[in-house]
Amino acid sequence: MTLLPTSLVGSYPQPDWLIDRKALAARFPPRTPTPSLWRVAPEYLEQAQQDATLIAIRDQERAGIDIVTDGEMRRESYSNRFANALEGIALDKPGEAFDRSGHPVSAPRVTGAIRRKRPVEVEALKFLKANTDRKVKITVPGPFTMQQQAQNDFYPDDKSLALAYADAVREEIEDLFAAGADVVQIDEPYMQARSEKAREYGLEALNRALDGVKGETAVHICFGYAALIHERPAGYNFLPEFAHSHVCQISIETAQSHLDTAVLEPLRGKTIILGVLDLSTHEVETPDQVAERIRNGLKHVDADKIVVAPDCGLKYLPREVAFGKMQAMVEGAQIVRGELGK
Repeated sequence: MTLLPTSLVGSYPQPDWLIDRKALAARFPPRTPTPSLWRVAPEYLEQAQQDATLIAIRDQERAGIDIVTDGEMRRESYSNRFANALEGIALDKPGEAFDRSGHPVSAPRVTGAIRRKRPVEVEALKFLKANTDRKVKITVPGPFTMQQQAQNDFYPDDKSLALAYADAVREEIEDLFAAGADVVQIDEPYMQARSEKAREYGLEALNRALDGVKGETAVHICFGYAALIHERPAGYNFLPEFAHSHVCQISIETAQSHLDTAVLEPLRGKTIILGVLDLSTHEVETPDQVAERIRNGLKHVDADKIVVAPDCGLKYLPREVAFGKMQAMVEGAQIVRGELGK
């Protein structure tokens, strides 16, 4: 594997002809199915999503990305496609939960035992693998985050629900590795947003989702999409705890928050997916800016333990901006790779 390989966190901008991007950006990510966002008739939607996925794959390849994702073109949000495909959810009568800003939003309502009825992202992974010869990564929402985004009308407590979600996530991860995934990433933004509860049972749920799993796994913990949540704290509320987790890679952001990378010292031995693209601005970084952010990470992480990536998903950026930032990221990684080679 190339030293300092590059990858996306997960998402890439969906085309305007596929989804209503203005409506998407005017709200927090949907927790329940929101078919009104799609601009393609239902009978043509799958074909359109596949075409958009091909665009995402080719853009990543043209930019020189080493580990390719499907861009999450089939998803209204990072979590609702998987969360609402599970048994035990009352799709006909959604519940309510509080988003990261503390406002109530429509959410999955749990009325029965959470079970995975079928693989959710395996076909998407197979399509991805069939259309690139590069390493591939696929993402799934984490059990703690899904529990925080749901109304619990069945389980005796929140921890029990989180552990039930963990079992469903583990089944999905096992199927994804069996189908040829190189990396499977669990998205757990609510571990940062609600760190106290994450300490109570979030790490236990994450470890349960990874129990017995054989493959390269990652967890993404973030401050929220920069297009929707503009303020960034100086550091993470929940990060060193991952040192004791089963996960192999930890995805963090350093660019927008100007994170002091000394916080990564307790995670020595883990691979760090180092966020080096500021997604709060449409200004495209120079390769030198990216290189400097990578060097900051190298102060506290071994070079063979860094994957270079954006701070978060590129979903809300204009496509031309996202592509430019990807190119700068690849060129910045090449600069530092050359320095390490000397």
